[in-house]
Amino acid sequence: MAKVTAWERVKIAREPERPTALDYIEKIFDEFIELHGDRYFKDDKSIVCGLGNIAKQNYTIVAEQKGRNTKENIERNFGMPNPEAYRKALRFMKQAEKFHRPIITFIDTKGAYPGIGAEERGQGEAIARNLMEMSDLKVPIIAIVIGEGSSGGALAIGVGDRVLMLENAVYSILSPEGYASILWKDSTRAEEAAEKMKLTAKDLLDLGVIDEVIKEPNGNAKTDVEKMAETLKKKIVAITEELQAIKVDDLVEQRYQKFRKM
Repeated sequence: MAKVTAWERVKIAREPERPTALDYIEKIFDEFIELHGDRYFKDDKSIVCGLGNIAKQNYTIVAEQKGRNTKENIERNFGMPNPEAYRKALRFMKQAEKFHRPIITFIDTKGAYPGIGAEERGQGEAIARNLMEMSDLKVPIIAIVIGEGSSGGALAIGVGDRVLMLENAVYSILSPEGYASILWKDSTRAEEAAEKMKLTAKDLLDLGVIDEVIKEPNGNAKTDVEKMAETLKKKIVAITEELQAIKVDDLVEQRYQKFRKM
């Protein structure tokens, strides 16, 4: 079987047919109730937050959500969060801490929205605050990269005790096009950039950035969403039990040290 290149994985991660966070949420959790708003500005739909459960275990879910067509992408801001999306996420993560609920995050974004309004409303501060607050949350956090994971837009919900990636997901400091534009002033060299960036799940596992690569059915999650969701569900249940067995202070310290090493 031919090796799948880094650029090919980027293209798979971006496929419009690729399962989104809401596809997985619907199939993984027995129930899901969406919660809205940051209580400062508005409800940014590029991040979905809510409560879910598997059997008797309750979770808080924070998920970056893309659209599949023009209408959905406009509604979801093409999966690129504004600061109010990150503030909404933090609001419900702090609520999870209050009620002792484990947190599951699904990462899938081209990056935080770079518009003037987002910058005016404190995009950098919102991302930085999430990084700081997540590092100290006293509940288990499982972060799963399901598609694109680019820049601070991904990392803002990625500070997890366990960080998992689907085999065709990518996780990087920015897009290959952005990398090529900065390094060579030529975005058309994105394929070459992808190879150099070490953005595939295997690369990141080897580097110690993530904890586990999750295989996709038939080499592509879109071919069997049910099976992919069932695999993720089993991982979530097993890892939750593992993390809940760790003393809270030790859990927080281990998480802090994990990210300090990077």
